Parts: sequence; structure tokens; C-alpha cells
Amino acid sequence: MAVNFGVPPLGETIRSLVKDRLRAAMDEQGAKITVEWRGEQKHLHVISMPVDMLYFNPDTHRIRAQRTLDPQRNRILEEEPWGEAAQNYLFDLLRRSPSNPNQTDPDYIALQGELDDFGQKEPGIISPLGILVDGNTRCAALRELGIKDIRVGVLPEDTSRRDINSVELALQLRRDKRRDYSYINRLIAIEDELSSGRREEDVARDFNIKTTTLQQDRWVYQLINDAIDRSATEDGAALRLVDFEDHQEKLRELQRDFTKLAKTDSEAAEQLKESRLAMVVLNYPKTTVRLAESDFHARYLDERLPDDLRPAAQESAAMEVPGLPGVVVEDASAAVKTTRALTDALLQAKAISVTKQLGESGVADADKVIKTARKTFDVAVKLAGANAELRKRQIAVPERLTDAADYVNQCAREFADAKAKHALDEDAFDDALLTLRTSLAQLAKHARRTFSSPGDGVAWLLDATREK
Repeated sequence: MAVNFGVPPLGETIRSLVKDRLRAAMDEQGAKITVEWRGEQKHLHVISMPVDMLYFNPDTHRIRAQRTLDPQRNRILEEEPWGEAAQNYLFDLLRRSPSNPNQTDPDYIALQGELDDFGQKEPGIISPLGILVDGNTRCAALRELGIKDIRVGVLPEDTSRRDINSVELALQLRRDKRRDYSYINRLIAIEDELSSGRREEDVARDFNIKTTTLQQDRWVYQLINDAIDRSATEDGAALRLVDFEDHQEKLRELQRDFTKLAKTDSEAAEQLKESRLAMVVLNYPKTTVRLAESDFHARYLDERLPDDLRPAAQESAAMEVPGLPGVVVEDASAAVKTTRALTDALLQAKAISVTKQLGESGVADADKVIKTARKTFDVAVKLAGANAELRKRQIAVPERLTDAADYVNQCAREFADAKAKHALDEDAFDDALLTLRTSLAQLAKHARRTFSSPGDGVAWLLDATREK
């Protein structure tokens, strides 16, 4: 059964005012707005309500991740969601940039400008008690502009907390919505839907994504939460969900590469994951992060780590399998543990640096760790990049020949078709073969200078292009 919010302080006053205005709207046969309501389309009458009388929705996914930016204010929000302090916190968060909470969201500024120039175009949605279901950001913008009223549709009397969240989500997922949830808030919304007992395929359909994409995002969300747990220090500093807001593509690519590698080598997959997560923490771009393969730590990084970054010696250990007495397996290898220990150190340093909870001295020490790590990783990345470029050159020439063979095979099929239809241009075909002969002669010239003991393929090339 859905849990209700409880009645806000002005809830009954709002309910009475809403009833009066709904009655007038019905008499006048005024405007309506259509929403998804418990699996059906419902047409809601639109009324005007004072912006200062309405309550921001504490559960809105618009700023769910950002709530953790200030643990003390978030605790007040959870305990007294309708109090002035909690509502002011929501008001602040609705105006901030999802990825940079120290800045005002450019989309919010644009919304203010639009409201100021053209007025409110689309109505919001409220519960009968005045809780904003859709239009939280619009209401915040109208308040700042000094506009007194907002037009809203009103949900039925028996609206529950679950109804409010369902309607908000349905409205958000409409294709015509201009301002999407941020990446992290979208991940939270997906998990909330699944935790309510819904099937993955149904949630994926609602979010207009494939089930495989939903599973990929769930893996990323779990990785982020695990990284947050690992970043926690004894002094209470820890990374927040919003600290991963700008890393969507890096983490999705990590999931793809990890999953592919784990099918054949789980230990190598763990090595790759830890090295790339460390590079995400150090804020490398996606094209650089992908240079970290499973051997990145051992091949390029380990010997270059300064003493203050080098993890203590790690050893693999035996562990019992829960529920299977006497069954013992090895936990992660020493190599994986070593790579993980370095990533843990960087996660914790990053947590101290961004939260600034340990004072100037603690932040300075954390920033020094990050700076030293970045300098060391820069060298390793350069070497990994040079090796990747070498491998690329090594396979480029044979790949070109393979592509050429595909074109020749296609040409053979089209030749037969053109001949059957009496559409072959014999002169043009002859000219094209002469061009091909010239190109093969150039390739043979390089091959003759390179191979002292040519294989069968090179021998054929040299013979085919030899002057008769």
C-alpha cells in the first residue's frame, strides 16, 4: 500500500481553497491538462494558486542526488519535509546546476527568462494538499521573479505519495519534456521504480530504453555507490552521487569493456575496472581513460609510483563460501588488491578535497595526493598511448588489404550480375584493372625491399606484379 506524506501545515487551508477554485473552474468549463493516472488517462481541471502557498515535493527526482550535498540540511528535510528550513533547502537545490552545485543551473536561468518574457505556458500539477507534483522548478522561478500565482492541474482527493511520484515520472518521460533529469537522478528514478516491485522490461519501456541499457545503467549505479562507500574516511568525508554526474560516458564504456573481458578473464576485468575508476577520479577525458587496459597498473604505473602513493604489499587469502561449510576459495589476487588499494587511496583523497570537511590542512594534503597521482598517471598514460598507437599501426596495413579484398569480392558479384544483364562496361572495367595493377605494383615495390624471405602471400604479390 502506498505511504502518504502526511498533511502539511497549511494542507487543510490549501485543500479548501483548491475545492473552491476547482468548483469555479468546472462551472466555467475552464482549461484541463491530461496526465497518466493509475494506468489511465485523466483530465485535470486547471486553477490558479499562490506560489508562496504551495510546497516543493521532497521526493522529486529533479534534485534527488543533490540532496546529499549538505547532510545536515538533508536530515532536516527527511525529518520535517514541510518545515521552512527543509523547503528552503529544496528551493536552493532546484536552482543549482546538477553537476556543479556551486553554480546556478543555466537551464534554470533560461526558464526564468522565458517566464519573464512570455509567462507560464504549461500548467504544473499539485496534490489537493498543495504539494507540487510537476512544476517545482517553475514555481521556484516564479517566486524569484515576484510573480504571485501559478497555474496548476489538481490530482484527485485520494492521491498518495506513490501517485505523486508516478505522475511526476510519467510527465518527465514524455518526449516533449524539455528539461531532462540529470544522469544520476535518472539512475535513482530507475532504481526507485524497480524497488517498488516492477519488472526491468516494464521500467525500460517507460524510460524509452532497451532492457540491456537499463542493466548497464544499474551496473554503473552500483559501481558509483560502491565507490562512494570506498571513499569514506574515518573523519566522515565521502564522495557524493553528484561527484559522478559528468562521467556518464566513461562509466558506460567501462561497463561494456569490463563485461566483455570478464567472460574470459575475471581477474583482468577487475584490474581494468580499478585502473579506469582511478582515472575517472583523476578526471581524465574518456579518450584517455580507455587507454587503461588490464595490464595498465603492472606495465606502466607500478614502478613509477612514489612511496607515498605505493600501496602496502597485498596478499591473496582464502575465504569460506557462505552456506557451504568447508568450501574454501581464494579471494581477489594480490595484483587486483594492489590496484584496488591505490584506487581506494585516490577515492578518499578526492572525497576530502571536494567536501573540504577536514579543514585547510587536510584538504591541502588531499590535493597534494591528487596532484602527485595525476603527474604519475600522466607518464603512464603517455606510454600506454604510444603503445596503443604502435599496435594500431601494426594492424593498419593488413586491415587495409582485408578491406580491399572485401571490395574485390563485391566487385566479382556485381560483375556477374552486370554480365548477365548485358550492362558491363568492358572498357571502363579494363581501365580500372590497370589502376589496380599500378597500385599493386607500388605495394610490391615496398614488400620487395622489406621481406628477405617472403611468405606465400608476398611471393604471390611479387610474382603477379613482375614485368613479363
